[in-house]
Amino acid sequence: MLFKTFWSKGCLVFFAVAFFVAVGMANTARTNSGQFVGTEACAECHDVEYENYKKFSKKAHSGNSVKVMADDLTQQELEECFDCHMTGFGKPGGFVSFEETPDMADAGCEVCHGPGYDHVESEGDTDLIKGDLDIAGCETCHNPERVAAFDFKPLLYGGAH
Repeated sequence: MLFKTFWSKGCLVFFAVAFFVAVGMANTARTNSGQFVGTEACAECHDVEYENYKKFSKKAHSGNSVKVMADDLTQQELEECFDCHMTGFGKPGGFVSFEETPDMADAGCEVCHGPGYDHVESEGDTDLIKGDLDIAGCETCHNPERVAAFDFKPLLYGGAH
């Protein structure tokens, strides 16, 4: 009888411990929060790319282009501009307004590489960021309609790499 009670309590303890270990391990697994952090966060580890981006890329100043045209646009048109010219517009951690999130008022690293929060928090897990870029990714913003309307072409690396 004593063995049976011990065995039952032992199994209960074992399963309780196994449950908490599994929950703890689940919290350390890779996440995909979709949260944006801004180009400045990328600069900490990617200083050469960051300096090239700031110096050569038109994307680093894309918010200025929107500001110039903003008074002539409807709110819907302005938001369409934000989709491509701002980092993470309408998404967690992304651009809200020039006043509230001025550091996201450009087409930063995350416009092409995807939300960077999880990559930064993991201290550089390359599976948590898009590293290999291709022309298909550019076509989200540089689609035929916009190319015709604004007479621009995508630069695959935009001066950053």
